Amino acid sequence: MKVIQLHKNESALIKRAIKNNREAQHVLFELHAPKMLSVCRYYIKDLQQAEEAMLNGFFKVFLNLKNFKAEGSFEGWIRRIMVRESISFLRQQKNIEFPVEEVEIKNDYTNNINTDLEVAEIQQHIDALPEGYKMVFIMYAIEGYKHHEIAEMLNISVGTSKSQLFKARKMLQEKLKELNKITSYGTN
Repeated sequence: MKVIQLHKNESALIKRAIKNNREAQHVLFELHAPKMLSVCRYYIKDLQQAEEAMLNGFFKVFLNLKNFKAEGSFEGWIRRIMVRESISFLRQQKNIEFPVEEVEIKNDYTNNINTDLEVAEIQQHIDALPEGYKMVFIMYAIEGYKHHEIAEMLNISVGTSKSQLFKARKMLQEKLKELNKITSYGTN
């Protein structure tokens, strides 16, 4: 079995895909589509709509492939496009609100909740957050964006980004505490 270095192979695929080689584009799509669907699914509750956003994102990837500078990872570049496409999709589908209210933000995000939630359950709780909270939470906690980046991408203030994250975390913590109480009652 011959081992092929993924980076060199991917670089060659990118060069061929820039020249509109459909086979190379297909291989790049197959390599990255599963992860990118997961990225879109973080933001968009409905799987079919997440797939639609992902496909639109890949259209933009191949349309702008010549702009990829190889200064970072190709996957990271695609991921940023998918995040922006998901946000754009949500903006088109519904009016996303970012309620602005003064909240004292404490850096006390630790909790002592013992829970054995499955990934699907966690995703359900994240999906249940109001859209603004959910979007900021995912961008910060999962994607690793900084508040100034989130503010710029969502056209909100840094303070609003921080407030939305605080509220999202608080809601999730309350839900986990509630679930923890239910499971502890069941074991007594």
